[in-house]
Order: sequence, then structure tokens, then C-alpha cells
Amino acid sequence: MMKTISTLGLILTVLLAAAPGWSAEKWKMVWHDEFDKNGPPDPANWNYEQGFVRNKEPQWYQPENANCTNGLLVIEARPEHKPNPLYVPGSRNWKTSREWIECTSASLTTSALHDFTYGKLEMRARIDTRNGSWPAFWTLGSNIGDVGWPACGEIDIMEAYTSNVLANVDYKFHNDSVWSTVKKPTTTLPRNWSKKFHTWTMEWDDKKIDLLLDGKLMNHLDLASADKADGGNPFRGPLYLILNQALRTQDGAPWQSILPVRFEVDWVRVYQRAN
Repeated sequence: MMKTISTLGLILTVLLAAAPGWSAEKWKMVWHDEFDKNGPPDPANWNYEQGFVRNKEPQWYQPENANCTNGLLVIEARPEHKPNPLYVPGSRNWKTSREWIECTSASLTTSALHDFTYGKLEMRARIDTRNGSWPAFWTLGSNIGDVGWPACGEIDIMEAYTSNVLANVDYKFHNDSVWSTVKKPTTTLPRNWSKKFHTWTMEWDDKKIDLLLDGKLMNHLDLASADKADGGNPFRGPLYLILNQALRTQDGAPWQSILPVRFEVDWVRVYQRAN
């Protein structure tokens, strides 16, 4: 019996070692959420953005659109007609000029709860890649309240829109917003790709950021390229995580016709080097 257990253990070790990005010696898990408890996401891990937030997107963010069920975090964008509580007649501000909310969704962040400096940030999820859907797993620098965006730095470990899956890094350099963007057209992905779960990874240290999809490199940034003359670099300090399901109006995307849209997250895990 002991020999059988040892053999099974050896087989398991070999299989894990062959898995993309896995190394028992290299990484130690320091934070995670497996979404195993039905109901609202764990408030010890997640805060919510609320209202109309950015990019003149149509969805109103609210906590009610995020729930854990059957081991998954489900973020759903859905049609919902109700008054905009921030509406101001005659306003020219896109957040307050809309009298009605026509759809709702959720955006979860670890801001003010958990932030991270260096390590491996990873998510396993299933996303809707139809035109008009805009899911994202991304980060912002925790100093955004002091320096604003894009000076805080943005890393899109995963976002998808207009028939592309993307991996992006953005930062401010000499008063310009500098983007490093890699797009993978969904037409190049295997059939039924969007019906399956996939793993997105960021490996980050003081030398580089690597963004991977299912263990394959999508984008790479040498951190030194974002160093400023004063020594500042948004990617050498803490950042927080964001999970959201947005809807895209740009490019004539038919977001109304695809609702509801679900972003299903199996888990989110953060590792740091064990040695």
C-alpha cells in the first residue's frame, strides 16, 4: 500500500511539474480565492466599483451582478431598466447626463484590501468573446489616488473585445501614455475556445513583466524601459487586482443584442518566489 501511494505521488509530481508555470521550488501561494462558497464574493477579498465608471461604457456597476455558485464567481452583464440616481438634467458629464440605466454589471477590485509587489498573478476563467463583450482581469497601481492614471501603471493580464484577446501594459513616460499591446484574433483560436476555461498569468519581478495565456507568452515588458530619470517606475511598487465584465460601444459593437453576458472565474491566485 505504501509503495502504491508513493508511486501515485511520484506520478502526480511529474504531472504537476509538466503543467505550464508550475514549480514547487519557485513559487509559494500567498493569496487566493477559489469562490467555493455560494453567495456574494468574500468581502475580505473584494470591493466593488459602483455606477458609471469609465470609457463611457453603457453598464452601471453594482454588487448584485457578482455571485459565487458551484465553485465559480459569475459576473453577469444583463439588461436592467431603472433611473440613474446621479442624473442631472442638462448635464454634459456622461455619468450624470443619462436619465436611465439600461444595463448593469459588476466590477470587483482588491483595492484597499490586498495589493501585491512582484510575483505570479493567475486566473482560470471562461470568457464571452462575442462582439460587444469586454471582460478583463487587470491591475492598477495602488498609488492611483495620488498620481492618477496612467502614471499609476495599468496591466491588462486579460481583456477581450472586437474579436481579439489582448495582453497590454500601459504607463506614463515623458507626459505620454505608452502602450504595449498584443492582440490574438479569436479567428486564430481553436473551435469552441470561448466555451472552455483558460488560464491567464502574469509573471512579474524587478526585471520584467511576462503575460501568458495557457502557458504561452503573449506580451513581455523590460521594466527598465519604464524607468524615469527620477528613478520612478509604476511597476516597481504595489498594485491591486480588478475583475470586471464591461460592454463595448466603440466600433459599433452590438452590445444590446448579446445580453446577458457572463464572465465565469474558477479561481484567482497570487504566488511569490519561495527562495
